[in-house]
Amino acid sequence: MSQFHYVYTLQSVSSPHRLYTGQTSDLARRLAEHNGGKVPHTSKFLPWRIRSATAFCDKARALEFERYLKSGSGRAFLSRHL
Repeated sequence: MSQFHYVYTLQSVSSPHRLYTGQTSDLARRLAEHNGGKVPHTSKFLPWRIRSATAFCDKARALEFERYLKSGSGRAFLSRHL
């Protein structure tokens, strides 16, 4: 069975207007890294919760979707739909 690649969006519990979008093949481990302060970009706004996660069979497609969500239209899509 192929491994899934996840595109996820986190929301800060302490500052709910703060969002972070990333990509991983191990969602639980990555969330633990964010909440453990191991990611410099997210360490200031601990703790984080998963707002959305989308699974892909193809890593290239996951990376394309992550890139889209980080664009202007992708951020608008995220706020409306996810």
